[in-house]
Amino acid sequence: MGTVRNARVNQGGPKCAGIVGLGLIGGSFARGYAQAGVRVLAWDPDDDVMTAASMGTVAGELNDETLGECDIIVLACYPKGCIEWLEEHAQALADATDTEAIMGPVVIDTVGVKGIVCERAFELAREHGFYFVGAHPMAGTQFSGYAHSRADLFQGAPLVLVPPAVDDALKLELLGQVREMVRPLGFGKFSVTTAAEHDRVIAFTSQLAHVVSNAYVKSPTAQVHHGFSAGSYRDLTRVAHLNPQMWSELMIDDADALAFEIDHLIDALGAYSHALKDRDQRYLENLLAEGDRIKRALDDESAH
Repeated sequence: MGTVRNARVNQGGPKCAGIVGLGLIGGSFARGYAQAGVRVLAWDPDDDVMTAASMGTVAGELNDETLGECDIIVLACYPKGCIEWLEEHAQALADATDTEAIMGPVVIDTVGVKGIVCERAFELAREHGFYFVGAHPMAGTQFSGYAHSRADLFQGAPLVLVPPAVDDALKLELLGQVREMVRPLGFGKFSVTTAAEHDRVIAFTSQLAHVVSNAYVKSPTAQVHHGFSAGSYRDLTRVAHLNPQMWSELMIDDADALAFEIDHLIDALGAYSHALKDRDQRYLENLLAEGDRIKRALDDESAH
């Protein structure tokens, strides 16, 4: 991909959006675009999902013949699924893209890890000649599937973007294009980072939380918690309910960073355990006060 000339990549908001995968995230993109009056083309391997989505949301099938009609294509599959779709359709994307005029559909993904997807996607985009920007919408629920998707899922939500290693002018052009193309969905804050930094931080903010919640409910006491639990239990166990196929793939793709976070947590929990076994109230009080101070400082920082 060359330098930016006078033309921009598809001026204005999208008239047509392509969605690959109609689960919770892809379905929410589709519903949000459709509600905003954007024509939606989509593909999902489940015929029943496609049938349901065609009732008021999806106008047609996304394939090699129709992807050129799209201003943005959103890959909302598992990591391997996104890569496989790009590999299969790379030439069709290139045929629909004019790199000299900087015209053509911009492709983004929605995967919760960026390293493995962006590395291959950037390579394919460079080799074939189309536009790809890594993306991760920071929104979701503990539920999965098209039935749980919502048009307003991304309202006010952050969107993390990982641009390709191109010249600064084109990089800014592509980032601006993505922001314009997702504008109808109501994202709040946009941030730009590298794939490596994204995966390092997301191991803590997302993956670790799911592991801790999932492990927490394995206590035998969980079987007799009814009548003894309230907000604390509800908050900590919310993301114990998850899609194990998707999350295991995401976690394995980010294994080193997540293992580091788990080991650090085990060490921290060990200190609490020692304080309790030694009946050392002062040490326990210090540990609890330290955590409270850190949380308050983090909250104060986010408020400014």
